[in-house]
Amino acid sequence: MTSTWFITGTDTQVGKTGCTLALIQFFKNHGIKVVGMKPIASGGYETAQGLRNEDAVQIFQQCNNFNISYELINPYCFLPPIAPHLAAIRCGQTIQLDIIINAYQQLASQFEVVIVEGIGGWRVPINHTQSLKDMVLAIHAKVILVVGLRLGCINHALLTAEAIIRDGCPFAGWIANAIDPQFDSQESVATIAERLTVPLIAQMPYLCA
Repeated sequence: MTSTWFITGTDTQVGKTGCTLALIQFFKNHGIKVVGMKPIASGGYETAQGLRNEDAVQIFQQCNNFNISYELINPYCFLPPIAPHLAAIRCGQTIQLDIIINAYQQLASQFEVVIVEGIGGWRVPINHTQSLKDMVLAIHAKVILVVGLRLGCINHALLTAEAIIRDGCPFAGWIANAIDPQFDSQESVATIAERLTVPLIAQMPYLCA
């Protein structure tokens, strides 16, 4: 049976893609057939093959030894660098969860592990009635929270964790991700760890852009 993990974050730009790539590599190093997926992406760019998103391309390249299409990795890509449901509206589209589920199922039928990266934070809408939590519940994923270590991260982490649990989604653990080289994060990490009931999976060092 396929094991599915959903990577969410305390906000946008907290390092979800880097953590997703690291997890993919971890499973590959252990001989496990793994694939990444970024179902929805905004801030795309034009190519001869169609719209592409930088984060989704990195995930696709990490899995390029398998015969899978980019469109399965990233079913929805939009040009405007704004919230996905707003980008879809601006492009005259509606994000349909069924299309995402279909792409996910095609991947899940071929791989032992699927790592799905979200977009923005946990409460991001995907259309007028659904949000990321509906996707998580539909694909039966376990949630990993990426906490961007900067001023305010304690509040962001605890509120997001509370929302994940309240939404009835399986909360598996969290990753402490250093995103500000000037921020002394040791006490913040300890505080979050004391208050969350799930394990700290990894502490990621700061990586220069």
